[in-house]
Amino acid sequence: MAKALSAGEAKQKSFLDSYAKLVPGVSLCFIIGIISYFLGKEFPIVGGAVFGIVLGMALKNTFSIPEIMQAGINFTAKKILKGAIIVLGAGLSLGQVWKTGIESLSVMICTLTAAYAAAFLFSRPLHVPENLKHLIGTGTAICGASAIAAVAPIIEADESEIAYSISTVFFFNVLAVLIFPALGHLLGLNDYAFGLWAGTAVNDTSSAVAAGYIYSDRAGEYATIVKLTRTTMIIPIALLYAAYIASKKKAEAKRTGTSFSMAKIFPWFILGFLGASLLNTMGLFNEAFVSGANWLGKFMIIMALVAVGLQADLKQMLKTGIRPIALGMIVWFVVSAVSLIVQHYVFGHL
Repeated sequence: MAKALSAGEAKQKSFLDSYAKLVPGVSLCFIIGIISYFLGKEFPIVGGAVFGIVLGMALKNTFSIPEIMQAGINFTAKKILKGAIIVLGAGLSLGQVWKTGIESLSVMICTLTAAYAAAFLFSRPLHVPENLKHLIGTGTAICGASAIAAVAPIIEADESEIAYSISTVFFFNVLAVLIFPALGHLLGLNDYAFGLWAGTAVNDTSSAVAAGYIYSDRAGEYATIVKLTRTTMIIPIALLYAAYIASKKKAEAKRTGTSFSMAKIFPWFILGFLGASLLNTMGLFNEAFVSGANWLGKFMIIMALVAVGLQADLKQMLKTGIRPIALGMIVWFVVSAVSLIVQHYVFGHL
């Protein structure tokens, strides 16, 4: 006769069983993530995150993903994605951000405002869906895939919307890396001016850094610092989106007579990002730890985007058409132009 399990043993077994169900899907995301990471190292202009989402989508829309993997894929797309944002915070020094932020604050605020104004203004005539408008605006305004990953769970975007918005932002990242250095020389920008332009107008961190270093080492160094400063805008933007969604949910709950919980909507992982950044700023993390956190956070983002790709419906994306890409182009152009205009009037760079 089998021995009956105690309450504690039964609870432990249930806990282990629930996590065992995640292993197949998480393992698949990890394996594709490793492949994507090395492809990203080989082709840095594209980056591992984009390879991850593309490989995930290719697998999802070519083969049937076994049901046993779905729980782990969903866990990676949601939980590991949020964990990645927290880990990335450990690689950020708020002291350095403060110094650089003061120098580039006027440009950063103007480009951020311009990105959202353009996204909201042009999304209506282009008939771009609500969530895509927010994701493309956020990805262009702040830092590409990482910013989209931070805002997506707050606005409850589905995987196809996340995949489409990241693909759109990526396309203009590549264009920026290819044409910004030539344009910078044509405009006669000095190293500081180009670094500020790349740091405030190129969406993804790796692309901003690449564009900067193609121009010059000094421009690359400054573009890196400005871009990291711009990344901190994830914090206020995520909190503003949480407040916006909370107000909508509260109004809906009042209208339908259902319950409303702010705790379920609030982006707690953003507080984790801020907390990890504060610990780094206080000097509690050594250089090796910070370097490791940066690598791990970026790899976790790749894994999570593999999972997003594995859940994205390509047919649904194709139904949306090219309108979101047109919106992405407009927002990117507006941000690029505003960055140069503000530099001209504030710093006299042009």
